[in-house]
Amino acid sequence: MLIVVNSNKLYLNLFHSLFKFFLQMVKYHPFNEADMLTFIGLGLFDEQDISLKGLEAVQSADLVYLEFYTSYLMGTTIEKMEELYGKPIIRLMREDVEQNPDWLENAKTQNIVFLTGGDTMASTTHVDLRIRAKDMGIDTRMIHGASITSAVFGLSGLQNYRFGKSVSIPFPYVSSRGNRVVTETPYDTIKFNQENGLHTLVFLDINSEHGYMTVQQGLALLLEVEEKRQEGVMKNRIAVGIARAGSADVCVKANYANNADAFELGGPLQILIIPGNLHFIEAEALVKLAGAPARLLQEFSNES
Repeated sequence: MLIVVNSNKLYLNLFHSLFKFFLQMVKYHPFNEADMLTFIGLGLFDEQDISLKGLEAVQSADLVYLEFYTSYLMGTTIEKMEELYGKPIIRLMREDVEQNPDWLENAKTQNIVFLTGGDTMASTTHVDLRIRAKDMGIDTRMIHGASITSAVFGLSGLQNYRFGKSVSIPFPYVSSRGNRVVTETPYDTIKFNQENGLHTLVFLDINSEHGYMTVQQGLALLLEVEEKRQEGVMKNRIAVGIARAGSADVCVKANYANNADAFELGGPLQILIIPGNLHFIEAEALVKLAGAPARLLQEFSNES
């Protein structure tokens, strides 16, 4: 029997095999550059939310830094992240990022990554860090992750183009005169958006003293300002509360803002939406997907 071997095909297959072996040996990766700072968004909830591209970048890095003060992944720990990613993680405190980012010097000679919850560059702090790196002659790249600002659209059924300016509600504080101060900026922002028919995404405070603000606490503060100013911004107003986005037990509830019991959402993290004018499809989504009172369909059926 005569066996004819296509030598060109044989050599081509051999070349492919050798090249693949070579890539594995050197751990080739598109982000494998010596002087590089890569910002990576980790997503919404736990260590498994990182993208494949982000995971590969972490595994090819010389140093892995993490900050959890602008956002936090409630479903994981640094130990779980290290186990999945296969790399030790250096956690940075606020002052390490904003005041003394000496660790940036490492990116001049090494490939380092900077991990954040949600999407990278969602915080002004991260933009400032990227600018500092640029001024130091360090190349930067970004690998994006899922963000709460995009997740709320799908979870609530509200349309993304109908949102106005977002705002944050801080915990009350005591002034130098000893008075309890509740900021009215969130109320003003909601009022402005409502005047233009727009929804408001309301971020809830996180701090070391008070912990994680709940939707119930945020609504109570808005209603406190309403009681003081009597401008009708929160009167008979539907609110939407979302907790633990990205997790298996995500909770989404819609009801009238003064119905506090309806917004018992369980554990953190939580976020609040105050809708403006609702399209009928949005009202239907809130009723059927978030448990809003059925009469909402009649109230908003003619609004668009």
